[in-house]
Amino acid sequence: MKEPKNNFFCQICGYKSSKWLGRCPSCGDWNTFAEEISTPLISQRALKESAPPVPLNLVSVSESERLPIGMREFDRVLGGGIVAGSATLIGGEPGIGKSTLLLQMAERLARTDKPILYISGEESAKQIKLRGERIGAKSPNILILTASDTETIILHIQKIKPAVVIIDSIQTIYSPEISSAPGSVSQVREASERLITVAKTSDIPIFLVGHVTKDGSLAGPKVLEHMVDTVLYFEGDHNNLYRIVRSMKNRFGPTNEIGVFEMRGEGLAEITNPSDIFLAQRALGVPGSVVVPSMEGSRPILLELQALVSHSNFGIPKRTTIGFDPNRVSLLVAVIDKILRVPLGTHDIFINVAGGIRIEETAADLGIVAAMLSSLNDREISPRTAVFGEVGLAGEVRGVAQAELRVREAARMGFNRCIVPKTKENIAAEVEIIKVGNIGELLAVVFR
Repeated sequence: MKEPKNNFFCQICGYKSSKWLGRCPSCGDWNTFAEEISTPLISQRALKESAPPVPLNLVSVSESERLPIGMREFDRVLGGGIVAGSATLIGGEPGIGKSTLLLQMAERLARTDKPILYISGEESAKQIKLRGERIGAKSPNILILTASDTETIILHIQKIKPAVVIIDSIQTIYSPEISSAPGSVSQVREASERLITVAKTSDIPIFLVGHVTKDGSLAGPKVLEHMVDTVLYFEGDHNNLYRIVRSMKNRFGPTNEIGVFEMRGEGLAEITNPSDIFLAQRALGVPGSVVVPSMEGSRPILLELQALVSHSNFGIPKRTTIGFDPNRVSLLVAVIDKILRVPLGTHDIFINVAGGIRIEETAADLGIVAAMLSSLNDREISPRTAVFGEVGLAGEVRGVAQAELRVREAARMGFNRCIVPKTKENIAAEVEIIKVGNIGELLAVVFR
């Protein structure tokens, strides 16, 4: 067997180098390399013989194998429930509510009289008990284990055979056969590999809580996201009551699906009608405000886009964007300036997505353009009008996916007019449909 060799690993992204580097060539962060001893992964040693290969057409899969949590928003994000033997990684900022969410999940699952093993490497059993009393998690089927040793954890999993295992957090778990400190790249990779292997061989689903870096990505080696079946991000502003669980990877369901929760004193409460919540405090008849139906996974959600365009008193105008890609806003400003001959180069522009949610899709382009024109001209858009569509560099309005679902959600929320891209798609809905082919046509109809 080869002797262990020392290498340097980036503690942010897991990049490996044979020598120390001041700046990581992968993630670009400075002074993140630490020396670790590279040892062969225990899970990568010779595997014992298992069952012979099975033809694909003979493999039986049933949706009944999923274990429903009983929290509709969380079940939606997972694709309908927990799959046996699956590994789920959930990350988020400190204090955002990851432990609270998983303890509430454990309480719901414990009602089925099945043992749920909650393993904590950061908190004591008394601390977890206090949180459980606050959110109503008192089931005797929730078993608390405070341990960090991988061998100890695996022994308890094999002995108890719980329905679900929760590990909070993976950065605190270590393997005694690795000399590196807990939380290092080698320890996180080794501990995760061993725990996931146990989950797969025992058909026990496992949830891993992961820390996040300063830029919001999951800490530790990037390979960790490839090892698990599902990657969830718990998003939200500490100054905002609402939290969003977003699926970034899911081998058993749709990606980019979201679940919306409200943080309360007694824990996280599900929001079954997000459109109503995000539009509840909307000011009517105000210039610069428009509603855009955004698709989050398979769910359409109505969001309010706000724009403020004012003359700049300084030489360099400000461009501030919250909840939307700032580079995309700069592109739309240039298109308006070029195509509509509307001078925005001397104006400060502020864009905000109300409610603390972030829009990733280009379907909000037309809404951004409408909101900026509304604020610039000091003319309000009808509060019962919804706008969506992608805007190209020539000012054309392009079609977007699932247009009919967006229009139906707008109709359900009481809107009577939708401005949509001019395509061959026939949209059946009980609202007035106005199709526009470019932003010039938008300007002619948006203020009616």
